[in-house]
Amino acid sequence: MASFHHFFLVLSLLAIFISAAAAAAPGGHNITKILEAYPEYSEFNNLLSQTKLADEINSREPITVLVLSNGALSSITGKHPLSVVKNELALHVLLDYFDAGKLHKISDGSTLSTTLYQTTGNAPGNLGFVNITDLKGGKVGFGSGVPGSKLGSTYSKSVQQQPYTISVLEVSAPIDAPAILTAPTPSASDVNITGLLEKAGCKTFASLLLSSGVLKTYQSAIEKGLTIFAPNDEAFKAAKVPDLNKLSNAEVVSLLQYHALASYTPIGTLKTTKSSISTLATNGAGKYDLSVATAGDSVSLDTGVDTSRVASTVLDSTPLCIFTVDSLLLPTELFGKAPAPAPGPAPEKSPSPAPAVESPGPAPESATAPSSSLSPPAPPTSSPVGSPSEASTADSQNSTADNAAGALETPALMKMLLTVAVSVFASTLMF
Repeated sequence: MASFHHFFLVLSLLAIFISAAAAAAPGGHNITKILEAYPEYSEFNNLLSQTKLADEINSREPITVLVLSNGALSSITGKHPLSVVKNELALHVLLDYFDAGKLHKISDGSTLSTTLYQTTGNAPGNLGFVNITDLKGGKVGFGSGVPGSKLGSTYSKSVQQQPYTISVLEVSAPIDAPAILTAPTPSASDVNITGLLEKAGCKTFASLLLSSGVLKTYQSAIEKGLTIFAPNDEAFKAAKVPDLNKLSNAEVVSLLQYHALASYTPIGTLKTTKSSISTLATNGAGKYDLSVATAGDSVSLDTGVDTSRVASTVLDSTPLCIFTVDSLLLPTELFGKAPAPAPGPAPEKSPSPAPAVESPGPAPESATAPSSSLSPPAPPTSSPVGSPSEASTADSQNSTADNAAGALETPALMKMLLTVAVSVFASTLMF
């Protein structure tokens, strides 16, 4: 009977260990699912999906989302276009973990926290930071990181937490950032695509769009959503690039259409993309699709012929997104599949060993190689909270490092936990 008791104890321990390992795995949160349980935040949740901020939130940790109730959100949604609303909401996403306890224990009573808006590269000065100040008496205020900004938003309540991964807190009002809300916002259809591409070092690509007439195709697709992957000028000079003059006009059109998606797909959405994505060139005669590979903060596009890194964001303004890429995207429909790697040379057969000659004297004793001692790994270090400028510069590096650490530590943790569980199980068999 005792053996059965120990057996079930071991099963319980295994369940706990596996749950702990799963909780330790990165990227386990879903802001959309979390907010679905709270009807009072339905509008906020819908906007996160429309602007694709939800994908960015789900791809990062730790993170804190300052949600607004439907009533509080109405003060900005009815007055500003979606692109401006997205920037304002991005200011409500902190790239750090804050819960109620941490808010009331801020050292020196005030701190600046980096936000998702800072990562866009469109935030001058401290506009991409949020000032969090403990106002005492149980109140915590939030305001723009721009000096002199008022703390017009206060902490209302805690909504839900997954400790040190994601925290959702309700605030009373939108964070007051006039520079975001009053920024000029031209209509997406008015954006000068070729002008932006030329400034970004993609003059050759812009010229091809004009001469082929594909620019009109791009412009007509903007209102429903458009994402452009523009090769820089150096990409057209690479040795592996085929001679485009040998392509027919129809093939050139397909090639240029292959460099765009008929949807608004910012970098956060690309990071979370698991399946192949269609392009403007996709039709019944050919797939003309792309695959996405992510390593930390680096995103690459795989065409089946070659891969190209997404180098920079030229424009991210719902519903239009423009990126630069390091290489020309070559579809398999036009250029065939990538050649298989050449097989290595066959290993040469070693000659038969010569017969051993018997030594007249006794054979010397074989020397034993000394065992190598492994030095212990260095203890992990944590970076102290830095100044706003340090935080913004290190954001992408920290994100990459965190992802890499999670990828290495989780299997190790799982192995350790299973080893302990097996040891306990083995010990029960001795009773």
